Amino acid sequence: MLKLDDRDIAILRVLAAEGRISKAELAKRVNLSPTPTWERLRRLEASGVIRGYHADIDLGIVAARVEVFVTAEIERHRAADFAAFEEAMQARDEVAGCWALGGGFDYLLQIVVPDIDRYQRFMDELLQGDLGLARYYTYIVTKPVKQPGGGMALPPGFAPG
Repeated sequence: MLKLDDRDIAILRVLAAEGRISKAELAKRVNLSPTPTWERLRRLEASGVIRGYHADIDLGIVAARVEVFVTAEIERHRAADFAAFEEAMQARDEVAGCWALGGGFDYLLQIVVPDIDRYQRFMDELLQGDLGLARYYTYIVTKPVKQPGGGMALPPGFAPG
């Protein structure tokens, strides 16, 4: 695990909220001169702590869409079955997010489609495929309450450990 100090955390906190901030403004916000800030930023990027910079896009302005969360359970719990399911999810444009879970369900999927009919066709295709999908439960998003903007924000009080 990479050792982070309070300045690194400050840099990450600012970038999580404002990914397009200039390096000069970032240095000012974390109370460092530009050169050490730039060196820390390059180290965080090179180590993989910073995976990228993303735009927070409001899909509702661009097109009609339905967002659905799905809990999914696969029939067999062998490494090859998990790998096949995960590979299939990577290949589907409808899958905006996919997380492997510990506990009662194997996966949590975030599906974004134009309408409910397209969602049902997507699920029918998964069931007809050879993915071993045993059961799934659908949860339609009625409104976003709180969501990360392009990445995971650091919680207040987060300290390197």
